[in-house]
Amino acid sequence: MIFNFSLFSFSAQSTRRCRRLVSLAALLSAASVNSHAQSPSIPVFQQEEFEQCKAALKQQAQQHGVTSEQVLQSLSQVQHDHKVIEYDRRQPEFSESFGSYFNKRVNSWRVDKGRKMLAEHKKLLAKLHKSYGIPPQYLIAFWGLETNFGSYKGKMSVIRSLVTLACDQRRQAFFTGELITALKLAQREQLAPEQMLGSWAGAMGHTQFMPSAYMQYAVDGDGDGKVNLWESVDDALTSAANFLHHLGWKPGFRWGREVVLDEKFAYQHSGVGKPKTMNAWRELGVVKTDGSAVDKLDIKASLIVPAGYKGPAFLVYDNFSVIMRWNYSEFYALAVGHLADRLAGGGQLHRPPVKTANLTLAQLMSLQLKLTELGFDVGKADGILGPATKKGIRAFQSSRKMIADGFPHQDLLTTLDIEL
Repeated sequence: MIFNFSLFSFSAQSTRRCRRLVSLAALLSAASVNSHAQSPSIPVFQQEEFEQCKAALKQQAQQHGVTSEQVLQSLSQVQHDHKVIEYDRRQPEFSESFGSYFNKRVNSWRVDKGRKMLAEHKKLLAKLHKSYGIPPQYLIAFWGLETNFGSYKGKMSVIRSLVTLACDQRRQAFFTGELITALKLAQREQLAPEQMLGSWAGAMGHTQFMPSAYMQYAVDGDGDGKVNLWESVDDALTSAANFLHHLGWKPGFRWGREVVLDEKFAYQHSGVGKPKTMNAWRELGVVKTDGSAVDKLDIKASLIVPAGYKGPAFLVYDNFSVIMRWNYSEFYALAVGHLADRLAGGGQLHRPPVKTANLTLAQLMSLQLKLTELGFDVGKADGILGPATKKGIRAFQSSRKMIADGFPHQDLLTTLDIEL
């Protein structure tokens, strides 16, 4: 899913913050009741209230230049979609482990299919590489992760989803902006609203562009005078290349690479916000998977250990941050990067991630609360395994002479008496 970071300056923050908006009081209540996270409350919409909201949205759309009567009429006919709100509220409920996430997305089927797509669209991809600087394997990797190479682009009405979310108070401003942009797109591209199908959050087409990204970065790749990300693969891949180019992709550089850490590695150096020079990583004992020293390059990299000391480790460069602007998730960016490497002929990970149990929101909250009681600062008890919580876990692990990687391994949970 792509959010436009230029048209709506709050969108990046909204995307990150959406996982943290459940009130602390509600979470504390959920944690005290049982060991399973409870879904945040889902509002009950009264029809009269919803009709008033639609009328206000129609007025705003007209004020922002939507004049097509067909498009405006579509607003009047939209019904509230309770499933959309359920999907939205379900997001923070579980924290999926890296092994579970990664193994489902980088698999033999996707690698084989992706290589076929590289060959099938070789001419277009070479042209895009030359024009935008984006290597073919990355465009195919994004396409594969977003919609399985176009085999599933979503079946929900984009307009209905966006109206429903725009009438919900949780992220009302963001989705109102996306709705108005979607209506402008329907008008500009002469799209019937019923043609605009996508995800529950309004992402559309082969590459799952949100309306704001579609409006600003989508490109007519097949020369037919229209931009249609649903039907035209050329439009979709060209638009993806254009988007990545504008996000600051650095041609000639890779996203990152898997590395191996010394047994005594100090994990407080890890984290996407802690870049060091390659020489600094060499001095800390970081080596390539073949045992050779990492390259002496005049660039900085961050070290990521998405599953702690038991899983793989990665040095990531500036292009990794560009991938995260497509989808603000380290897991997603690692999956895109590694899938791209596999499509280009690379092998599997030196240390494949092991699938582990997912911790619920309330289990993570219980962990945070117990560490806080013991005097270890984990920030807010929000059920999110963020930097502050990892720092607090590391401090506790150090105090118990465990490997201090900042991850809630089984031995840590057992020590804190947290049930799985």
